[in-house]
Amino acid sequence: MRDETIIEVHEVRDDPREAISDVIPDDLRRDIKRLKAAPAITGQGKAPYRSLLPGVMQFPADWIIAWGRKNSLWPLTFGLACCAIEMISTYMARHDLDRFGILPWPSPRQSDVMIVSGTVTKKMAPAVKLLYEQMPSPKWVISMGACATNGGPYTRYDRVLQGVDKMIPVDVYVPGCPPRPEALMDAFLALQKKIMEERGKIGR
Repeated sequence: MRDETIIEVHEVRDDPREAISDVIPDDLRRDIKRLKAAPAITGQGKAPYRSLLPGVMQFPADWIIAWGRKNSLWPLTFGLACCAIEMISTYMARHDLDRFGILPWPSPRQSDVMIVSGTVTKKMAPAVKLLYEQMPSPKWVISMGACATNGGPYTRYDRVLQGVDKMIPVDVYVPGCPPRPEALMDAFLALQKKIMEERGKIGR
C-alpha cells in the first residue's frame, strides 16, 4: 500500500538586521526588546560565615587535628644508656624544647612519643615493648643513637638487640654516638613534618 503522508512545509523569513522573524510573535518580540541585564549582587557566591565573620580561615578537620598533634608532643621520659644524658640536656633551658610544644611526661598512658636513647639489651627489650604497648594511639618512636639503631659498638655481643626496630616500629632515626641535643631537636622537627604529611592516614 502506498504511503500518502502529507508533509507541510512552512517558509521562515528572517531579517537579522532588524531582528524580525515570522516565527516570533510581535508581542513577544516587544517583550524581548524591553529586557535589561540584571544588576550584579555584591557578595554573591560567598558562604554566609564569610559575610558574618570576615577573616575566618577554613581548614580541613584532619589538618587541624594533625596540627594540634604535632604541636603538643609528649615524649616518654626514660633513658637506657649514655644517650639519655644528651636527651636530658635537650630538655634544659639552653635548648628549650617547650617552645616547640614538646613536654616530657613520666607516664606512658598519656605519652605519644617514645625516645629510645641508648643500648637495648635483650633483657630490657620486653620492658621497652611493654611501655610502647601502654602508650595510646597515635604514637611515634625516635631511635636515638647508634646503639638503639643497630647495636652500635656492641653489635658483636649476643645480649644486645641489633636495632630497636626489630621489636617496635621506628619513625625517625638519629645518628651519632651519642648524638648532640641539636640532632634530637632536628628529629622532632622531622617527626612533626611526618605527622602533617600522614594526617589522612592516622586512625584509618
